[in-house]
Amino acid sequence: MNGPLGKSPGGAVATLCAASFAVVVWGLTPAATKLAVGEIDPLTVGILRTVLAMAPGLPLALALRLPLPTGGSDWRLLVISAACGFVGFPLLFGIGVNLTTTAHAALIMVALPIFTGLFGAVVERRWPGRLWWRGAALALAGEVVLVGARFGFEEPGASLEGDLLTLASCIVAAAGYVAGSRLSPRIGTWSTTFWGLSLGGLVLLPLLAIRLDATDWGTVTVVGWNAAGYLALFSTVLAYVGWYWALARGGTARIGSIQFAQPVVALAVAVTAMGETITVPLALATVIILAGVAIAQRD
Repeated sequence: MNGPLGKSPGGAVATLCAASFAVVVWGLTPAATKLAVGEIDPLTVGILRTVLAMAPGLPLALALRLPLPTGGSDWRLLVISAACGFVGFPLLFGIGVNLTTTAHAALIMVALPIFTGLFGAVVERRWPGRLWWRGAALALAGEVVLVGARFGFEEPGASLEGDLLTLASCIVAAAGYVAGSRLSPRIGTWSTTFWGLSLGGLVLLPLLAIRLDATDWGTVTVVGWNAAGYLALFSTVLAYVGWYWALARGGTARIGSIQFAQPVVALAVAVTAMGETITVPLALATVIILAGVAIAQRD
């Protein structure tokens, strides 16, 4: 569907590294969100994710004189990117994760690279090829095996409302990814990210003032603040910079399929940091997911 990832082998490696960094960060985001909403009002967590990121982002954008869009089409892309990626997604995702389980959220987010690829195909007027579809289907099957074997499908604490809100957040995020990837080559990755989160932060700032009383801030621990800080700095700033940069150079369908590896990241953290054991079904699921990503990359 798309051309090579980069104009040189080095460019291809850099593109994949940037996308992989974002996937690792976002692979830890559901767990960080769950920790944050355990101590802070879920809607406030979504607001803080963007507002805290705006605090250094807006001054840096002004100090560095990062270019703003110049035409109407570019401004539309910036507004879509900000509204979807920095307003709609964090709000929906924070509330959704609070109403469901981390396992259900991980399974639902399998759809994110599919939506990213499809939205990109519509915008670029190119339909994904057979290899992309086969790779996406294989990776999706691996995701089902992974989540099903690790957590089970009838996990207490999940709800239809939470699952639907998480699904809606994925659809919104995918639209934001595509808009940001199209704007990034025109005004730059840093400009797309910082102006987008600044615009989103300014929209959410009045809402934050309204929601301050929804949380007992005296009971928020270091864990809660660290989780909120991670969501702001890593999930909202650094990961978006790397992701927009990679999407702009590698194509939405091909790079978007790398997101299928996010649950693999979560599994690796569980094994290395929490001492959990890799079972045969989990190892098999990991191989299936990585194989699906590899096949989709070849399209």
